[in-house]
Amino acid sequence: MSANAEIKIDGKSYEFPIITGTENEKAIDISKLRDLTGHITLDLGYKNTGSTKSAITFLDGEEGILKYRGYPIEELAEKASFLEVAYLLIYGALPSDQELENFQNTISKHTLIHEDMKKFFDGFPSKSHPMAQLGSLVFSLATFYPESFKQNQTYEELNLTIIKLLAKLPTIVAFIYKKSLGHPLIYPKNKYDYVTNYLWMTFGQRTEDYEVNPKIVSAMNKLLILHADHEQNCSTSTVRIVGSSDCNLYASVSAGIAALWGPLHGGANQAVIEMLERIKEDGGDTDKWIAKAKDKNDPFRMMGFGHRVYKNFDPRAKIIKKACDDILESLGINDPVLAIAKRLEEAALTDPYFIERKLYPNVDFYSGIIYRALGFPSEFFTVLFALGRLPGWIAQWKEMKENKEPIGRPRQVYTGEVNKTMSK
Repeated sequence: MSANAEIKIDGKSYEFPIITGTENEKAIDISKLRDLTGHITLDLGYKNTGSTKSAITFLDGEEGILKYRGYPIEELAEKASFLEVAYLLIYGALPSDQELENFQNTISKHTLIHEDMKKFFDGFPSKSHPMAQLGSLVFSLATFYPESFKQNQTYEELNLTIIKLLAKLPTIVAFIYKKSLGHPLIYPKNKYDYVTNYLWMTFGQRTEDYEVNPKIVSAMNKLLILHADHEQNCSTSTVRIVGSSDCNLYASVSAGIAALWGPLHGGANQAVIEMLERIKEDGGDTDKWIAKAKDKNDPFRMMGFGHRVYKNFDPRAKIIKKACDDILESLGINDPVLAIAKRLEEAALTDPYFIERKLYPNVDFYSGIIYRALGFPSEFFTVLFALGRLPGWIAQWKEMKENKEPIGRPRQVYTGEVNKTMSK
């Protein structure tokens, strides 16, 4: 016998089915609520609203669990490459050795971007934020590949669009970085794997040989894997709702990039470094700033600690903390800002105030430290987040299409003026 939830309105009772997910999540299906009762639900920020059924990512914030397609994030970060995880998210299963080789080879054939795209950089102001450039450039891909507009695409046509976007985003991201330095662009080399190729295009020089440090490749692989998907967050929900209008993949992902840019979402790792810089400029007294964080009357908030979803330790932070420690030791970096970060980390992991409130360092805290250690400017951190999140956005968009989900159209409760008339 299936379970139902009962809602009583004006003395009348209505029943709605209870849906149970494969990880025993419970949801009340209110799809017919308005038709039956004339009422809607009000859920600011959609914190209690399930917008879809999805088989991609499971997240349990209370227990600190994150799984992609059933695989624990800890296992994937330890044993898989970023492209293996991308394949898993998009196609539903880990690839065989041959499937992975074919996937890599197909992507390698599409890493170049159209030469005309380089002209866009001449039109951007010199101080343009890299996220603004990234959103614009991804959106522009639709103009170079108008076949992506085609309705009722075959599987092969749709998959080619997916491959092109996966292949070209590292090139676009690397070009944005090079242009910010005024350096000549470095073109991809198909002999490299996905992450190594990106690092080559980013840090390589035309004037000298550049050997990609395998420890940096390993750290970047982990960072990208940890960011690859995170259930129905702000940017992912944006990609799905824009895609629900039957919009092409490039436009849908560019909308996700815009959502990710916000400091309450993907921009948090940039905010971490900016906070650390502020503490350094104030003299580096971490005790003073920890006291400010504890003072409820002080507007200062510690960035990179705690999480809106995880009520326990962020499982991604446990993984990336080790990678962070390894990278700092391997590169032998002596950076006062990173020294401040380590002191804040120690305080958060030992101070009862932070422990009782579960304000542990999160993935944004550690990823910001690693990106700074690798030499990226803070305004570039969110672009790297987008590079990692791309497979998740694609997988969510693809799932939404395959499920033939209806166009997203939230309701509202109107609170404005009523029955007004013009004086004329």
